[in-house]
Parts: sequence; structure tokens; C-alpha cells
Amino acid sequence: MSRPHSTPWGSFRGEMVAGTLRLHPRDGDPDPSPILHNVPSAVDHPARVRRPAVRRGWWEDGPGPTERRGREGFVEVGWDEVLDRLAAELARVRDAVGPQAVYGGSYGWASAGRFHHAQSQVHRFLNHAVGGYVRSVGDYSGAAAQVVLRHVLGPSELVSKGTVTWDQVAAHTDTVLAFGGMNLKNSAVAGGGISAHVERGAMAAAARRGALFVNIGPLRSDLPAEAGARWLSVPPGSDTALMFGLLHTLLLEDRHDTAFLERYCVGWERVAKHLLGADDGTPKDAAWAAGITGVPADEIRELARRAAGGRTLVTVAQSLQRAEFGEQPVWAGLALAAALGQIGLPGGGFCYGLGSIGHYGRRRVDVPVGALPQGTNGIDVAIPVARVAEMLLHPGAGYDFDGERRRYPHVRLAYWAGGNPFHHHQDLGRLRRAFGRLDTFVVHEPVWTATARHADVVLPTTWTLEREDIGAGPFDPVMTAMHRLVDPPGEARDDYAIFTGLAERLGVGAAFTEGRDVRGWLEHLYARTRDGLAARGLSAPPFDEFWAAGELSLPQRPDDGALVGAFRADPDTAPLPTPSGRIELASATIGAFGYADAPGHPAWLPPTELPDSRHPLWLVANQPATRLHSQLDFGAHSLAHKVRGREVVRVHPDDAAVRGIASGDLVRLVNDRGSCLAAALVTDDVRAGVVQLPTGAWFDPLDPSAEVPFCVHGNPNVLTRDHGTSSLAQGCTGQHTTVQLERYDEPVRQVRAHRPPL
Repeated sequence: MSRPHSTPWGSFRGEMVAGTLRLHPRDGDPDPSPILHNVPSAVDHPARVRRPAVRRGWWEDGPGPTERRGREGFVEVGWDEVLDRLAAELARVRDAVGPQAVYGGSYGWASAGRFHHAQSQVHRFLNHAVGGYVRSVGDYSGAAAQVVLRHVLGPSELVSKGTVTWDQVAAHTDTVLAFGGMNLKNSAVAGGGISAHVERGAMAAAARRGALFVNIGPLRSDLPAEAGARWLSVPPGSDTALMFGLLHTLLLEDRHDTAFLERYCVGWERVAKHLLGADDGTPKDAAWAAGITGVPADEIRELARRAAGGRTLVTVAQSLQRAEFGEQPVWAGLALAAALGQIGLPGGGFCYGLGSIGHYGRRRVDVPVGALPQGTNGIDVAIPVARVAEMLLHPGAGYDFDGERRRYPHVRLAYWAGGNPFHHHQDLGRLRRAFGRLDTFVVHEPVWTATARHADVVLPTTWTLEREDIGAGPFDPVMTAMHRLVDPPGEARDDYAIFTGLAERLGVGAAFTEGRDVRGWLEHLYARTRDGLAARGLSAPPFDEFWAAGELSLPQRPDDGALVGAFRADPDTAPLPTPSGRIELASATIGAFGYADAPGHPAWLPPTELPDSRHPLWLVANQPATRLHSQLDFGAHSLAHKVRGREVVRVHPDDAAVRGIASGDLVRLVNDRGSCLAAALVTDDVRAGVVQLPTGAWFDPLDPSAEVPFCVHGNPNVLTRDHGTSSLAQGCTGQHTTVQLERYDEPVRQVRAHRPPL
């Protein structure tokens, strides 16, 4: 008998048949994600961590900075031994230095469940047992946009996710200017899970109605075939220049909506001055934009005229802001949409991130969804999430962030659960050196990721199929009862059981558990949703009925543009959460910070790293299509899309020809930070001068002791630059870098990333 479950890439029902897990995508999902095919092959995989494992040097010599992390072997120990030792180490750091010496590292993608949410679990534990922890702000996917939007439009959770829905696009939109595209591999996933993937169908419906999708970026595949898109192939980092060329045309030809700009915006005069070149002597006209983007000036002008002649939606993918000066395309895209005057109209205006994640473009659920309470952090110390290596390498150093001058804390212990920084962080050689500065590095992991291999203490955890939970999110209308489908291997325990054992040893067991087991917590979290349904007079079944039924439909808010729709109706009575209550096309607040790399209005700033004779190619290191980030890289679907066990890099025919490269050849990508092997795929789906290698292949260095890493599996983050987007947001810049590419004919060992190190 099949039972329901959910993952961030979709809901399904699963059953064991002759010892094999069989999955059935949820009825009603019109376009299930193929990532589901990774799941059955991952059950009890050899890559699983089966017993607690401790780095030999830490176990024998005690805590302290060392270069041996990632290079030294592990010993397996019993649960009581490791929990006793770890509790003592936590108490030592807490009592000798304080909670400001502990970093609570985590990420939110480990599970679709609301209770076994690793980030919430580790933060709750550290708050109770240590008195707090150094936290991170922002995320690797959206930090630059989150900061700039808060100043100029409003917090992204309130505003950018509520500006347009896929239903509106299907019914109303005439033109979609998709800067960075809207690749279905990205919108296939969302925190809390997805009950129905609707993006492909919405784009197909809009295209049948005559809507034009314009895919603006270096990758043809960043819009699906159903969109029938026009591809404007532009170099990485040039989107803001194209936006300015469009804006200049609207201004010069008097096609901008002056009434909208006057009533709903502040700062247009400053932007217009910049467009006309009054401040720097350089008009940002279509000819200027053509010189940067390669798009002919006449084509830019015609596109601006089309945009002004119908219902137009400007979208900015998260990928654009994952680059140096990533705040600027988000702000410039907002300015372009404001000049067209359609923000707040159905299917028009501006939407940051539409197509970048599954929750964007959907209506918000209209009842509360429970989340594990994390308690109170006793210290107020935070770093931008992508600056973790900088923090560890330079404790006490000053840095700028969002108008403040801050200093990095001196962290001695990092506790990681539910994340793999050796996937999402940049410059992995630098990251390895940074983790070497710690006294102790603790990791909860179901599998032997590179992060686990660089830890001191590795505690084996269950993964989603081996636990009960509740799958739900604020933008999906279905709550899923996540039944346990298989038994965990070896001695794996869930995060809650591990933290309970540690909390009891540290004298805070009762405060941490509140007297509840897992089922007790699930009933407690469900009660919040049930109470919300009952308050609205809707059916609110008790927990046992919900669990037996397998899912529960949740009401959604009307498709009315939410906050932005109310703002459009009357900006005086429904102002935006900005200093002026209006859309801030120029920001006095940001301008007052005095940052040269983030002025008080949108600006095109040339990248620090550009292709040159040594590194002549742009590398686009984007999200993979065959897995969620690095999760289940060893799954059947992920492995089937590798070649000779390596990740695949896409190369334009012109760039391949001059290097003697054919599809299937092993190639080496290299720059001064590192190098990696990949298998070539020669295709004109990438712009000439650009190669594309997705993230997520588990880091597998040929020589773990080498200062400059050489990954034989194809992890592009050995190449990417570990530098903040700007002084404003300090976001991740991992989307772009520059490399040389060469055919690799030397013998090389097989990939070992998915083999346990024991």
C-alpha cells in the first residue's frame, strides 16, 4: 500500500515492492519533477554515514586549529561516547568564551517537513544549550536582492513574491522580459514542497494566446520550449546595461508613464539624469547598451517600443544578483517596470525571482503553517551568509554591510546541520583553509558529503523517507502527511533525537523537548493550522484524520496582487514599506551610505574580473537540472546525466573547435583559484565565449593536501570568487567567473566522491 510523502521538488506516494521503493507522483501534478527519479536509488546507498565518526586527530589530540581536516581519516565510535565528548566540548566553548564563539551553520533545503527542519533544529538547540550562536542573514540564492529590495520596494517576502501570479501571466501578459530566463529546473523546487508544478503550463498558455517571452542571457535553455521564446544572447553581467538602453529609449521617445512615476515613485529625476549622461557625460542609450551587450541598437529600441505598447512583465532571475554588483540588475529592472507604469496590474509590472523558485508566482496560503519554535538567541551577532570563510579567516576584521560598520566575531566551534557549504560556497580552497581555523567542526549528515569529510565530528542522521513529518509551505495549497516509507540504515538518528541527547547532557533536556516526542510535536504544529481553519469556519479535521487522509487542502488569498495591488489602488492609504512609502528609484538611504560599489541609484558597474588572454571564457556556474543543489548527487537521475562519471560542461562550437574539443571529451577548467575536470558537451545553446558548468557535483580533490584544489568530479566552486556582491548586501557572487578551457588527455583516477572515507 502506497503512503504519501513530500520533498522540496514534489509530493508523491511511495511503496516498497519486492525490496524496491516505487514512487508515484501526486495525482494532480501536471508536470512532476524528474528529480524524483533520484529518490529510490538513494535508499540505503553506500554513501550513507552509518555510525558516528570522528576525525582521528580530534578524538586523540583534542580540539584546536589544524590543516588536517579533509585529509585525515575517521574512527567510528559509539553514540554515548561521542555525545558525552561533544557535550563537554560545547560546554567548554560556552563557558570559556561564550555563545559568540559558536556559529550555527545550516540551510533550509534538507527536508520539506516543518518539524525535521534542520535549520530550526540546530538553532533551537544552540539557543537552549549554549545561550545563542552567531547567526547568518540572507541566503546564497537571494541576499543581494533581499537587501536592495527592502530599501526600494519592501521586504521580498512581503512584496516581490506577491506582485504577479502564473495565472495572471497565462491570462494577461503580452510581453515577458525575462532577464536571466525562467528555467523550469529552478521553479521545480520550493521549501515545504510542491503539490503541483504549474509553470510550464502557464507559459504554454500565454504563448498560445500570443504572448512574447524574451529570454535575456547567455543560455538558450533558460526558458522552456513551450514558451516559444526569443533569445537575446547577452554576456554575463550585462543585463543592467540592456535595461538602461531600454529605459533611455522610453525616455527619449516619451513612452515612459510620467503619471505613474510621479504618483507612485520617488527618484525618477535622478535616474533620468543618469540615463541622459548628465552626471558622467555618458548617455546610456541603445547604442551604448549595444556596445556592452552585443544586441543591435535598433533591436533594443524596437523591444522598448513593444514593451510600452502592451501588458509587459519584467522579471529578474535570482542568478543575476548572484554576481558582483548583483543589487544593480534588480534595482534597474524595477526602474524599467516603473517607467512602463504597470506595477500592480494583473500580469504586468515587476517580479524578482519569478521562475527561480517554485513558490514565486503563487498565491499565499490564508491560514498559518506551523514551524518549530527556535527560542531566543542570547546574542545579537550576525554575518552575511556568504561571508563565512571571511569570518573564520579574519576574526575581528571590519567590514561594511547595509549602512553599518561591523566586525567579524572569533568563532571557535561551527555546528552544521542541513547544509553543504562545499556545494554552495565559493573558492573551495579558501573555504578549506577557513575551516582549518576552528577548534571543532560538527556536522549532522545522512551521507558523506565533502562537508562531512572536512568535519571533526560526523553524526549520522536519517533522511526524509525515514521520518514522519508535515510538508507545508506558505505558498502551496496542500499540506502533506509525510509518512515514514523505509527504515534508516545502521545507527542513524534524526536531528531531534541527537539534540535531545546533547540537551539532556547539558542540563536543558526538558526545555528543549517541552516534554514532546516527534508525534507530539507534529500534533502541536498541526494545531496551529487547524485553529486557523476553524477560525474561518472551514473544515478542520483532527490530526489523526489528517494523517490517515494523507493531505489537507488549504485556502489561499485572492489573486489580487496582494500588497502591491493595494498600493496601486491608493498609495496614500496603502503605502509600501519603504522610507517614502513609494517605489524608490533612487534611495537617499543607500546614497547616504557612501558606497562606491553601490550608489544611491541603479548603475551599470563593469565587473572586476573580465575574460583576458589567460582566462578568456566566462564560466556560468548555475543550479543543476538533475538534483536539488548537491542533494542526491549519487542518485540514478543525477548519475545518468554525467559522462564518464564527471559533470558536463556546455561549450559553444566555436570555442570547442579552436581547442580541438568534441562532445564527450574530458576537459579541464582552470584559473588561479583552482581547476576541475568535466565532460564536454558541444552545443550552440550557450553563447560563444561562455561555458556553463552546474554546481552540485560533490567536491573530489585529486590531492586533498594541495593548496590549489583540482576537483576530478566537476565542482565549479573550486574556480569561483569568494567576494561579496558589494558593501551594501555582501551577497554571494558564485554565478560568474573567468576560466581557461583545455582538452584533458592525461590519465586520471575515477571519481570517489560517493564512496565513504572509512
